[in-house]
Amino acid sequence: MPTALKTERITILGTPDFKNFLTREAKKEGVSLSELVRHRCEKKPSTSEDDELLMAMVDEIKAATSRAKISLEKGLNDAEKVLAEIRGAAT
Repeated sequence: MPTALKTERITILGTPDFKNFLTREAKKEGVSLSELVRHRCEKKPSTSEDDELLMAMVDEIKAATSRAKISLEKGLNDAEKVLAEIRGAAT
């Protein structure tokens, strides 16, 4: 026979807006308000090392996006030139 987990009620005070916020967050995640609070409180906080790594990744993605945009624009310009040449040869 499985043993039941012991639980205790914890009461916290907050504004109605804070409770509404928690309720919305729980609904978005598809969990109860209690489960949301437990999960968020048990989650390991990020470290400055994590933040630095994340910022480095963001910078890398921005640079890659910029390079991709330039490459796409060049490709479109080249395609437009070829189409113009084809149209000119057809007339």
